[in-house]
Parts: sequence; C-alpha cells; structure tokens
Amino acid sequence: MTHQTDSVDPLRLAFVCVENAGRSQIATAVAETQLRIQDRTDVEIRSGGTDPAGEIYPTVVDVMREKGYDLSTRTPTRISRETLGECDVVALMGCSLLVDDLPAGVVVRDWGFIDPADADVESVWAISTEIEQRVIELLADLPTEAERRTNTHQLQ
Repeated sequence: MTHQTDSVDPLRLAFVCVENAGRSQIATAVAETQLRIQDRTDVEIRSGGTDPAGEIYPTVVDVMREKGYDLSTRTPTRISRETLGECDVVALMGCSLLVDDLPAGVVVRDWGFIDPADADVESVWAISTEIEQRVIELLADLPTEAERRTNTHQLQ
C-alpha cells in the first residue's frame, strides 16, 4: 500500500501596484494574517511595485494599525517581471500595469482599487476594507495542497 505524501510546490501569489506603498501592502498584510489563521503553509506571498515609493503612506500605516495590522516595519520594494512570471496568481491593485507578457497559466486578477496616496482616513478605511474582502475571497478560491496534489481544483 502506498500513501500519497508527495508535496507540491507552494502556490505563489503576488500583490502588485506601482509604488507598493498602499494597496499592495494592505493586501499582503491581510493575506499573511489569513494564511496564519487558516494554518496554510502552502501559499507564498509576494508584494511589490514597478516604481516603489520611499515609504508606505502614513495614513495607510495608521488605518491598518487600527485594524490590527502592523505595517510600521515594512518598506516598498520593486517586483520584477521574472518574479511575476514565477507566480500562480498576480493581483493587480488598480494600476495600469502591462502583464500581457506573463507566461501562460499565470492567473491575473485586476481589482482596480482607488489609490490611497492622498486619501483621508475615512477613505483609506473604506479602501482597505474592500481590499480585505477581495483578499479573503481570493484565498478561499485557492486550491488546498491536497486538492492540488490530486488535481481536483484548478486556479481561475
């Protein structure tokens, strides 16, 4: 009798915007928290921007702290096309990024969120709440490691 214990590569999920200073940082924090809550170690999160800012928008840091997420030690980073090409799912946060040259099989979600760069606290709260909901829905749609091992669920 053989047991199916073959592990599969982790799913790679990227949250991308231009500056990596607001929307993609919010999405990353939510995803990391949800994955910890769900005890999912089979998903890797990437976050970055095509033209990173010098720091995360202060209003975003403040609002997310109120919601229980600590973004105070995070910094915007650049994400490469190569990194995006290695991902299974790329979630665009509302930026006009060209992803046509990504390899076949990379699932792209274009969410179109409003940029919180110059938004007031109330607006950032609303934007972050919408991002939280979308990230939770996306994670619920991701196949588990067992489903991927048996090919019973496909990414869409």
